[in-house]
Amino acid sequence: MVSEKIEPLGFVVDKLKDFTKSTQDFANGVLHNIGLSRRRHPIEILKRLQRDAFSDIMKLRDRQDKVERLLSFKSSKVSPLAETSTRVKGEIEVLGLLLMIDRIHEENQDAISRTGIKTGINSKFTFETTIREKDTLKAEFVATDRGQFDGLSTPLSLGKVVFDAKINEWCSLTTVLLGGRCSDLMKQGVTNGPPLLNQDIGSGISLTMTKSNVIGTLAQFVGPTHWLSTFGQVVYQLSGSTKVLLLGINQVPKFLGQDGFLGPMCLPIGVFRHDGIRRAGARSVALVLESELDSSTRVGGWVEMNRSDTDTVPYGTRWGVSVCDLPEDDFGWGLRVGGSAFERFEVEVFSQMNLGEKCLLQPSLVFVVDGSTKFPAFMMKSSWSF
Repeated sequence: MVSEKIEPLGFVVDKLKDFTKSTQDFANGVLHNIGLSRRRHPIEILKRLQRDAFSDIMKLRDRQDKVERLLSFKSSKVSPLAETSTRVKGEIEVLGLLLMIDRIHEENQDAISRTGIKTGINSKFTFETTIREKDTLKAEFVATDRGQFDGLSTPLSLGKVVFDAKINEWCSLTTVLLGGRCSDLMKQGVTNGPPLLNQDIGSGISLTMTKSNVIGTLAQFVGPTHWLSTFGQVVYQLSGSTKVLLLGINQVPKFLGQDGFLGPMCLPIGVFRHDGIRRAGARSVALVLESELDSSTRVGGWVEMNRSDTDTVPYGTRWGVSVCDLPEDDFGWGLRVGGSAFERFEVEVFSQMNLGEKCLLQPSLVFVVDGSTKFPAFMMKSSWSF
Protein backbone atom coordinates (compact mmCIF):
# COMPACT_ATOMS: atom_id res chain seq x y z
CA MET A 1 0.00 0.00 0.00
CA VAL A 2 2.82 2.28 0.87
CA SER A 3 4.65 1.69 -2.44
CA GLU A 4 1.47 2.35 -4.48
CA LYS A 5 1.03 5.72 -2.78
CA ILE A 6 4.66 6.75 -3.37
CA GLU A 7 4.58 6.10 -7.20
CA PRO A 8 1.74 8.55 -7.95
CA LEU A 9 3.47 11.19 -5.81
CA GLY A 10 6.74 10.85 -7.77
CA PHE A 11 4.84 11.00 -11.03
CA VAL A 12 3.24 14.27 -9.99
CA VAL A 13 6.61 15.72 -8.95
CA ASP A 14 8.17 14.78 -12.31
CA LYS A 15 5.32 16.41 -14.15
CA LEU A 16 5.74 19.56 -12.14
CA LYS A 17 9.46 19.60 -12.94
CA ASP A 18 8.79 19.17 -16.65
CA PHE A 19 6.18 21.94 -16.61
CA THR A 20 8.54 24.27 -14.78
CA LYS A 21 11.35 23.59 -17.24
CA SER A 22 9.14 24.07 -20.29
CA THR A 23 7.81 27.32 -18.80
CA GLN A 24 11.35 28.54 -18.21
CA ASP A 25 12.40 27.63 -21.74
CA PHE A 26 9.38 29.47 -23.16
CA ALA A 27 10.14 32.55 -21.06
CA ASN A 28 13.78 32.54 -22.10
CA GLY A 29 12.77 32.28 -25.78
CA VAL A 30 10.35 35.18 -25.45
CA LEU A 31 12.92 37.36 -23.71
CA HIS A 32 15.55 36.48 -26.33
CA ASN A 33 13.21 37.46 -29.18
CA ILE A 34 12.35 40.73 -27.44
CA GLY A 35 16.07 41.59 -27.08
CA LEU A 36 16.75 40.93 -30.78
CA SER A 37 13.82 43.07 -31.85
CA ARG A 38 15.07 45.89 -29.65
CA ARG A 39 18.52 45.70 -31.19
CA ARG A 40 17.10 45.72 -34.74
CA HIS A 41 14.70 48.65 -34.10
CA PRO A 42 17.15 51.63 -34.65
CA ILE A 43 18.44 50.15 -37.92
CA GLU A 44 14.92 49.82 -39.24
CA ILE A 45 14.19 53.44 -38.29
CA LEU A 46 17.27 54.71 -40.15
CA LYS A 47 16.38 52.72 -43.27
CA ARG A 48 12.85 54.11 -43.23
CA LEU A 49 14.12 57.72 -42.80
CA GLN A 50 16.54 57.26 -45.70
CA ARG A 51 13.75 56.09 -47.97
CA ASP A 52 11.55 59.04 -47.00
CA ALA A 53 14.37 61.58 -47.46
CA PHE A 54 15.23 60.25 -50.92
CA SER A 55 11.60 60.51 -51.94
CA ASP A 56 11.39 64.14 -50.71
CA ILE A 57 14.61 65.07 -52.53
CA MET A 58 13.28 63.71 -55.82
CA LYS A 59 10.06 65.68 -55.38
CA LEU A 60 11.98 68.92 -54.71
CA ARG A 61 14.17 68.35 -57.76
CA ASP A 62 11.11 67.96 -59.97
CA ARG A 63 9.66 71.19 -58.63
CA GLN A 64 12.94 73.05 -59.21
CA ASP A 65 13.06 71.91 -62.83
CA LYS A 66 9.52 73.17 -63.37
CA VAL A 67 10.33 76.59 -61.86
CA GLU A 68 13.49 76.97 -63.99
CA ARG A 69 11.60 76.15 -67.17
CA LEU A 70 8.91 78.67 -66.26
CA LEU A 71 11.44 81.46 -65.56
CA SER A 72 13.37 80.83 -68.77
CA PHE A 73 10.13 80.96 -70.76
CA LYS A 74 9.09 84.28 -69.22
CA SER A 75 12.52 85.91 -69.49
CA SER A 76 12.59 85.28 -73.23
CA LYS A 77 9.51 87.50 -73.68
CA VAL A 78 10.46 90.52 -71.55
CA SER A 79 12.43 93.58 -72.56
CA PRO A 80 16.22 93.49 -72.13
CA LEU A 81 15.85 96.43 -69.73
CA ALA A 82 13.60 94.46 -67.35
CA GLU A 83 16.42 93.01 -65.23
CA THR A 84 18.76 96.02 -65.35
CA SER A 85 19.40 98.64 -62.71
CA THR A 86 19.91 102.35 -63.32
CA ARG A 87 22.65 104.29 -61.56
CA VAL A 88 22.11 108.00 -60.96
CA LYS A 89 24.96 110.49 -60.50
CA GLY A 90 24.67 114.19 -59.83
CA GLU A 91 27.16 117.04 -59.87
CA ILE A 92 26.80 120.74 -59.11
CA GLU A 93 29.69 123.05 -60.05
CA VAL A 94 30.12 126.70 -59.11
CA LEU A 95 32.84 128.79 -60.79
CA GLY A 96 33.63 132.42 -59.95
CA LEU A 97 36.29 134.77 -61.30
CA LEU A 98 37.74 137.90 -59.68
CA LEU A 99 39.50 140.07 -62.29
CA MET A 100 42.25 142.42 -61.14
CA ILE A 101 41.82 145.11 -63.80
CA ASP A 102 41.00 148.82 -63.67
CA ARG A 103 38.29 148.91 -66.32
CA ILE A 104 36.54 146.68 -68.84
CA HIS A 105 37.04 147.37 -72.55
CA GLU A 106 36.86 145.42 -75.76
CA GLU A 107 40.38 144.05 -75.60
CA ASN A 108 39.88 142.76 -72.07
CA GLN A 109 36.62 141.10 -73.03
CA ASP A 110 38.21 139.35 -76.00
CA ALA A 111 41.12 138.16 -73.86
CA ILE A 112 38.77 136.79 -71.20
CA SER A 113 36.65 134.94 -73.77
CA ARG A 114 39.76 133.35 -75.30
CA THR A 115 40.74 131.86 -71.93
CA GLY A 116 37.76 129.50 -72.15
CA ILE A 117 36.75 130.18 -68.53
CA LYS A 118 32.97 129.94 -68.15
CA THR A 119 31.67 131.24 -64.84
CA GLY A 120 28.36 130.43 -63.20
CA ILE A 121 26.48 127.46 -61.79
CA ASN A 122 26.31 124.23 -63.76
CA SER A 123 24.25 121.20 -62.74
CA LYS A 124 24.46 117.76 -64.28
CA PHE A 125 22.50 114.56 -63.61
CA THR A 126 23.56 111.33 -65.32
CA PHE A 127 21.41 108.19 -65.63
CA GLU A 128 23.41 105.11 -66.65
CA THR A 129 21.88 101.71 -67.38
CA THR A 130 23.74 98.48 -68.16
CA ILE A 131 22.11 96.30 -70.81
CA ARG A 132 23.01 92.65 -71.39
CA GLU A 133 25.95 92.93 -68.96
CA LYS A 134 28.20 94.65 -71.55
CA ASP A 135 26.27 97.49 -73.22
CA THR A 136 25.66 100.86 -71.57
CA LEU A 137 22.97 103.50 -72.14
CA LYS A 138 23.66 106.94 -70.66
CA ALA A 139 21.38 109.98 -70.54
CA GLU A 140 22.59 113.30 -69.21
CA PHE A 141 20.42 116.21 -68.03
CA VAL A 142 22.10 119.59 -67.61
CA ALA A 143 21.23 123.04 -66.37
CA THR A 144 23.49 126.08 -66.68
CA ASP A 145 23.16 129.79 -65.94
CA ARG A 146 25.58 131.04 -68.56
CA GLY A 147 24.44 134.50 -69.58
CA GLN A 148 21.87 134.65 -66.76
CA PHE A 149 21.88 136.09 -63.26
CA ASP A 150 19.62 133.52 -61.62
CA GLY A 151 21.19 130.12 -62.25
CA LEU A 152 19.21 128.23 -59.63
CA SER A 153 15.96 128.74 -61.55
CA THR A 154 17.33 127.34 -64.81
CA PRO A 155 15.37 124.19 -65.77
CA LEU A 156 17.02 120.87 -66.53
CA SER A 157 17.13 119.79 -70.15
CA LEU A 158 18.26 116.65 -71.91
CA GLY A 159 21.80 117.40 -73.06
CA LYS A 160 23.29 114.07 -74.08
CA VAL A 161 22.27 110.50 -74.96
CA VAL A 162 25.03 107.92 -75.58
CA PHE A 163 24.73 104.19 -76.24
CA ASP A 164 27.93 102.15 -75.98
CA ALA A 165 27.74 98.59 -77.35
CA LYS A 166 30.61 96.15 -76.85
CA ILE A 167 30.65 93.81 -79.83
CA ASN A 168 33.53 91.66 -78.59
CA GLU A 169 36.75 91.98 -76.61
CA TRP A 170 38.48 94.15 -79.22
CA CYS A 171 35.64 96.01 -80.94
CA SER A 172 32.97 98.40 -79.65
CA LEU A 173 30.36 100.67 -81.22
CA THR A 174 29.32 104.03 -79.76
CA THR A 175 26.16 105.84 -80.88
CA VAL A 176 25.62 109.44 -79.78
CA LEU A 177 22.02 110.48 -80.34
CA LEU A 178 22.29 113.96 -78.88
CA GLY A 179 24.90 116.41 -77.61
CA GLY A 180 28.06 114.63 -78.74
CA ARG A 181 31.56 115.90 -78.08
CA CYS A 182 34.94 114.55 -79.11
CA SER A 183 35.66 113.69 -75.47
CA ASP A 184 32.71 111.25 -75.48
CA LEU A 185 34.60 109.06 -77.95
CA MET A 186 37.74 108.70 -75.86
CA LYS A 187 38.18 105.33 -74.14
CA GLN A 188 41.12 106.67 -72.14
CA GLY A 189 40.79 110.19 -70.75
CA VAL A 190 43.53 112.74 -70.17
CA THR A 191 43.99 115.19 -67.30
CA ASN A 192 44.66 118.25 -69.47
CA GLY A 193 43.68 117.90 -73.11
CA PRO A 194 43.54 120.19 -76.14
CA PRO A 195 40.48 122.36 -76.94
CA LEU A 196 39.66 119.96 -79.78
CA LEU A 197 38.12 117.57 -77.23
CA ASN A 198 35.50 120.14 -76.18
CA GLN A 199 34.07 120.71 -79.67
CA ASP A 200 30.35 120.05 -80.06
CA ILE A 201 29.89 117.63 -82.96
CA GLY A 202 26.19 116.74 -82.60
CA SER A 203 24.92 113.23 -83.38
CA GLY A 204 26.72 110.32 -84.97
CA ILE A 205 28.35 106.93 -84.63
CA SER A 206 31.88 105.73 -83.96
CA LEU A 207 33.77 102.44 -84.15
CA THR A 208 36.62 101.65 -81.74
CA MET A 209 39.07 98.79 -82.16
CA THR A 210 41.61 97.66 -79.55
CA LYS A 211 44.67 95.56 -80.28
CA SER A 212 47.33 94.94 -77.65
CA ASN A 213 48.54 98.44 -76.64
CA VAL A 214 46.91 100.35 -79.53
CA ILE A 215 43.38 101.81 -79.63
CA GLY A 216 41.89 103.25 -82.82
CA THR A 217 38.63 105.20 -83.22
CA LEU A 218 36.87 106.48 -86.34
CA ALA A 219 33.63 108.46 -86.13
CA GLN A 220 31.21 110.37 -88.36
CA PHE A 221 28.95 113.07 -86.90
CA VAL A 222 26.40 115.62 -88.04
CA GLY A 223 26.35 118.93 -86.18
CA PRO A 224 23.28 121.05 -85.36
CA THR A 225 24.09 123.38 -88.27
CA HIS A 226 24.52 120.46 -90.70
CA TRP A 227 28.29 120.32 -90.54
CA LEU A 228 29.73 116.88 -91.23
CA SER A 229 32.52 116.08 -88.76
CA THR A 230 34.91 113.17 -89.21
CA PHE A 231 36.85 112.36 -86.06
CA GLY A 232 39.82 110.00 -85.74
CA GLN A 233 41.93 108.94 -82.79
CA VAL A 234 44.91 106.63 -82.20
CA VAL A 235 46.12 105.85 -78.68
CA TYR A 236 49.45 104.12 -78.17
CA GLN A 237 50.41 102.87 -74.70
CA LEU A 238 54.17 103.28 -74.51
CA SER A 239 54.39 101.66 -71.08
CA GLY A 240 52.14 100.95 -68.14
CA SER A 241 52.03 104.65 -67.17
CA THR A 242 52.79 106.61 -70.38
CA LYS A 243 50.56 107.04 -73.42
CA VAL A 244 50.53 109.04 -76.65
CA LEU A 245 47.35 110.21 -78.39
CA LEU A 246 46.98 111.46 -81.95
CA LEU A 247 43.64 113.21 -82.57
CA GLY A 248 42.16 114.76 -85.67
CA ILE A 249 38.88 116.22 -86.85
CA ASN A 250 37.76 117.41 -90.28
CA GLN A 251 34.61 119.51 -90.56
CA VAL A 252 32.94 120.01 -93.93
CA PRO A 253 29.64 121.90 -94.45
CA LYS A 254 26.83 120.70 -96.67
CA PHE A 255 25.48 122.56 -99.70
CA LEU A 256 22.64 124.82 -98.56
CA GLY A 257 20.77 127.51 -100.42
CA GLN A 258 20.69 129.55 -97.21
CA ASP A 259 21.76 129.15 -93.62
CA GLY A 260 19.14 127.58 -91.43
CA PHE A 261 18.42 124.99 -88.80
CA LEU A 262 15.91 122.26 -89.65
CA GLY A 263 16.02 120.51 -86.28
CA PRO A 264 18.02 117.76 -84.60
CA MET A 265 18.73 114.55 -86.54
CA CYS A 266 17.54 116.18 -89.78
CA LEU A 267 20.08 116.29 -92.61
CA PRO A 268 19.51 117.61 -96.15
CA ILE A 269 21.56 115.45 -98.52
CA GLY A 270 21.18 117.67 -101.60
CA VAL A 271 21.87 115.03 -104.27
CA PHE A 272 19.68 116.56 -106.99
CA ARG A 273 20.79 120.19 -107.15
CA HIS A 274 23.81 122.01 -105.80
CA ASP A 275 22.80 125.62 -106.30
CA GLY A 276 23.79 126.92 -102.87
CA ILE A 277 26.98 128.42 -101.61
CA ARG A 278 29.50 126.06 -100.11
CA ARG A 279 30.96 127.37 -96.89
CA ALA A 280 34.58 126.82 -95.98
CA GLY A 281 35.63 123.93 -93.77
CA ALA A 282 37.99 123.54 -90.81
CA ARG A 283 40.54 120.97 -89.71
CA SER A 284 42.36 120.32 -86.43
CA VAL A 285 45.11 117.89 -85.42
CA ALA A 286 46.44 117.39 -81.88
CA LEU A 287 49.20 115.35 -80.27
CA VAL A 288 48.93 114.52 -76.55
CA LEU A 289 51.52 112.95 -74.24
CA GLU A 290 50.71 112.03 -70.63
CA SER A 291 52.56 110.04 -67.98
CA GLU A 292 51.52 108.88 -64.51
CA LEU A 293 54.40 109.11 -62.04
CA ASP A 294 52.37 107.48 -59.27
CA SER A 295 48.74 106.98 -58.27
CA SER A 296 48.05 110.73 -57.97
CA THR A 297 50.83 112.57 -59.84
CA ARG A 298 50.53 113.19 -63.60
CA VAL A 299 52.64 115.12 -66.11
CA GLY A 300 51.39 115.88 -69.60
CA GLY A 301 51.52 118.15 -72.60
CA TRP A 302 49.72 118.72 -75.89
CA VAL A 303 50.06 120.60 -79.17
CA GLU A 304 47.12 121.43 -81.45
CA MET A 305 47.24 122.79 -84.99
CA ASN A 306 44.15 124.32 -86.59
CA ARG A 307 43.37 125.35 -90.13
CA SER A 308 40.32 127.29 -91.24
CA ASP A 309 39.45 128.47 -94.74
CA THR A 310 37.62 131.53 -93.42
CA ASP A 311 40.08 133.01 -90.88
CA THR A 312 42.48 135.75 -91.85
CA VAL A 313 45.32 133.66 -90.47
CA PRO A 314 44.71 130.20 -92.00
CA TYR A 315 46.95 128.34 -89.55
CA GLY A 316 46.89 128.46 -85.77
CA THR A 317 48.87 126.60 -83.13
CA ARG A 318 47.98 126.13 -79.48
CA TRP A 319 49.87 124.26 -76.81
CA GLY A 320 49.72 123.35 -73.13
CA VAL A 321 51.79 121.72 -70.38
CA SER A 322 50.53 120.55 -66.98
CA VAL A 323 51.76 118.85 -63.83
CA CYS A 324 49.51 117.97 -60.92
CA ASP A 325 49.38 115.92 -57.75
CA LEU A 326 45.74 115.31 -56.82
CA PRO A 327 45.25 112.59 -54.18
CA GLU A 328 41.67 111.63 -53.44
CA ASP A 329 41.84 112.09 -49.65
CA ASP A 330 44.51 114.76 -49.16
CA PHE A 331 45.60 118.25 -50.19
CA GLY A 332 46.47 118.57 -53.90
CA TRP A 333 48.09 121.10 -56.20
CA GLY A 334 48.70 121.71 -59.89
CA LEU A 335 50.29 123.94 -62.51
CA ARG A 336 49.06 124.62 -66.04
CA VAL A 337 50.88 126.64 -68.69
CA GLY A 338 49.53 127.21 -72.17
CA GLY A 339 49.21 129.61 -75.03
CA SER A 340 48.65 130.28 -78.69
CA ALA A 341 51.85 130.56 -80.73
CA PHE A 342 53.84 133.42 -79.18
CA GLU A 343 51.05 136.00 -78.91
CA ARG A 344 49.05 134.60 -76.03
CA PHE A 345 50.30 133.13 -72.77
CA GLU A 346 48.42 131.82 -69.73
CA VAL A 347 49.62 130.45 -66.39
CA GLU A 348 47.39 128.86 -63.74
CA VAL A 349 48.48 127.70 -60.29
CA PHE A 350 45.79 125.92 -58.28
CA SER A 351 45.30 123.93 -55.12
CA GLN A 352 42.65 121.36 -54.32
CA MET A 353 40.99 120.61 -50.99
CA ASN A 354 38.65 117.70 -50.41
CA LEU A 355 35.88 118.68 -48.01
CA GLY A 356 34.63 115.18 -47.29
CA GLU A 357 34.19 112.44 -49.83
CA LYS A 358 31.95 114.32 -52.29
CA CYS A 359 32.75 118.00 -51.96
CA LEU A 360 35.72 119.67 -53.67
CA LEU A 361 37.14 123.19 -53.40
CA GLN A 362 39.75 124.42 -55.91
CA PRO A 363 41.10 128.00 -55.62
CA SER A 364 43.55 129.14 -58.30
CA LEU A 365 45.51 132.15 -59.47
CA VAL A 366 45.55 132.90 -63.21
CA PHE A 367 47.80 135.29 -65.12
CA VAL A 368 46.91 136.06 -68.75
CA VAL A 369 49.04 137.76 -71.42
CA ASP A 370 47.15 138.40 -74.64
CA GLY A 371 49.05 140.77 -76.92
CA SER A 372 49.21 144.10 -75.15
CA THR A 373 46.60 143.02 -72.57
CA LYS A 374 47.89 141.65 -69.28
CA PHE A 375 45.92 140.94 -66.12
CA PRO A 376 45.86 138.53 -63.15
CA ALA A 377 42.70 136.90 -61.86
CA PHE A 378 41.63 134.87 -58.87
CA MET A 379 39.35 131.92 -59.68
CA MET A 380 37.35 129.80 -57.24
CA LYS A 381 35.85 126.49 -58.32
CA SER A 382 33.66 124.33 -56.11
CA SER A 383 31.94 121.07 -56.99
CA TRP A 384 29.65 118.70 -55.14
CA SER A 385 28.85 115.20 -56.40
CA PHE A 386 26.20 112.80 -55.13
